[in-house]
Amino acid sequence: MAADREGGARRRPWRAVAYAALGVVLLAGCASMPDSGDLRDVESTPRQDTGVRVFAMPPADGAGPGEIMQGFLEALTSDDPGYDTARKYLTADAARTWRPEQSTTVLANGPTIETDCRPGGREETNSVTCVLSGSQVATVDEQQAYQPADGTYRKKLHLAKDPKSGQWRIDGLPNGVVMGKSDFQRNYRSVDKYYFASDASVGASGQPVAVADPVFVRSKVDPMTQLVRSLLNGPTTWLRPVVRSSFPTGTALQKGVSGLAPDDQNKLTVPLNLKPSRVAPGRCAEMATQMLFTLRNLAPTLDSVELRGTGGDRLCELTGERAESVAWHGSSKRPDYLYFLDGKHRMVRMQTGSTGTASVPVPGPLGESGRGLQSVAVSRDEHTAAGIGDEGRTLYVTSLASDASLGDPLLTSAGTTPDHRLATPSWDARGDLWVADRDPHRPRLFVLEQGADKPEPVAVPDLSGQIEDARVAADGARIALVVEKDGKQSLFIGRIQRDDGTGQGISVDGLRSAAPDLEQVSAISWAGDSRLLVVGQEQGGVQQMRYVQVDGSTLDGPAPGALTSVKAIAASEDERVPLVAYSEDGIVRLPSGAQWQKVDKDGSAPVYPG
Repeated sequence: MAADREGGARRRPWRAVAYAALGVVLLAGCASMPDSGDLRDVESTPRQDTGVRVFAMPPADGAGPGEIMQGFLEALTSDDPGYDTARKYLTADAARTWRPEQSTTVLANGPTIETDCRPGGREETNSVTCVLSGSQVATVDEQQAYQPADGTYRKKLHLAKDPKSGQWRIDGLPNGVVMGKSDFQRNYRSVDKYYFASDASVGASGQPVAVADPVFVRSKVDPMTQLVRSLLNGPTTWLRPVVRSSFPTGTALQKGVSGLAPDDQNKLTVPLNLKPSRVAPGRCAEMATQMLFTLRNLAPTLDSVELRGTGGDRLCELTGERAESVAWHGSSKRPDYLYFLDGKHRMVRMQTGSTGTASVPVPGPLGESGRGLQSVAVSRDEHTAAGIGDEGRTLYVTSLASDASLGDPLLTSAGTTPDHRLATPSWDARGDLWVADRDPHRPRLFVLEQGADKPEPVAVPDLSGQIEDARVAADGARIALVVEKDGKQSLFIGRIQRDDGTGQGISVDGLRSAAPDLEQVSAISWAGDSRLLVVGQEQGGVQQMRYVQVDGSTLDGPAPGALTSVKAIAASEDERVPLVAYSEDGIVRLPSGAQWQKVDKDGSAPVYPG
């Protein structure tokens, strides 16, 4: 709600009338608005129960410019599907041309009305300009993609009095909507839609690899239909260069479709504007897989999807079990083991579902003593491992088999100290191995295709600073980088662009910040298809552990329990798997609903496959 400025404006509070049985809240304005003052913060409604829908009231007869502004800003935060109530605060021409879906601007504390919003000069003045301002936090664009932002927001809105009715209305305003952070968190939720990596396949059958593309939908305004439309519209601009969609160009919901929801058998039927003759069975299975993976964000128990074409003809039907065989999906792959280094710097493992603390050396040379390992990484199929030895100088890759041999190192760093040598390596689902060399005299990022080929340097054209750590996403289309510059370590996400036959090689493009408020990121791990677990510090703050989205948005829900002196963390794309960390207590884990538990007081460098 808008709060009175101390020593300033005098007004009555707004009131919310709730009809609990209907799940509806009406936002009603009082008869009078400020009669003095110049600065008014407008933070609309307090956070409501998630099952309650909020609707605004239309303008009252005789409402002044200030009341019109307040009512309009309230209406922007309501659950009105088409912003029909907000349009009632506009003139007919403005209501017709205003495009609220173009963007959402998120402010730290809600918009401030800078002026009195009263006619100036002579009393017969029939127009007035109001100024909205605030401190930007983020924007959500027309594609529903989130982007962190900063700086000052300042926009003018013009109001005019209708000469016939005598009612004040807004006749000039920018496209899009604006609201405070708390209203944004109440009105919107982050969901992943899924596409396929454009140049990656896994396994002998060549399964396409699912890639998450996070977007924000209005949480109480037919979110499932919104999400389907977003999926059909294609990937967001940032991700588009590295993914593909199996839906034919121009695919859309049939006209008039709304209110999509699973039936009592947890089956969803989606009517599309496609003719059955346009869609081959294999392609339709991929389309249904994209749809099912996407909609499970909103309906976790969704069991099957049926796609129908024009005339009601069935295109195909797909169950969740079948979808897992159509495409490779990181969050559905539960790892068999947790891996770490014991006190003898041997690579050991313990079963993921184990409640005990017993670990055993892995088969093969990395499980033997005398290797001096500093860190390790295990391939997604858990058949191969990479080890960094010799105080960070050398990279070895070997099979996790008892008869395997270590062989010669595949990469050697010339850095003068362990912190200036090879970082912890990382595998993607296609079997490629990624590692950063932190040598300040020649810092580089490398990829070893299939973990065996000659290390290939990876170009990072947008890089400003030096890579200190790298973790590739399971899908092989994105990578998280910890970059040091001017004494600060920041987290960035980049797209992995593969060689397209032009001889340009592999590059990481489109770097964007994933945790802009953290200045000292010290450990990272992927913890979902579009989520990372990060250890870092804000300016002047203490070390903290929290989840972040790849688009830089803040996740709802609690952070992991506090833990001091964290040096490394391990999480899995399968969110049911316990978190593991290396701290001053050695290796510790955090089972769901429990506290941190000690696993090995002498252990270090924990990892799950990946």
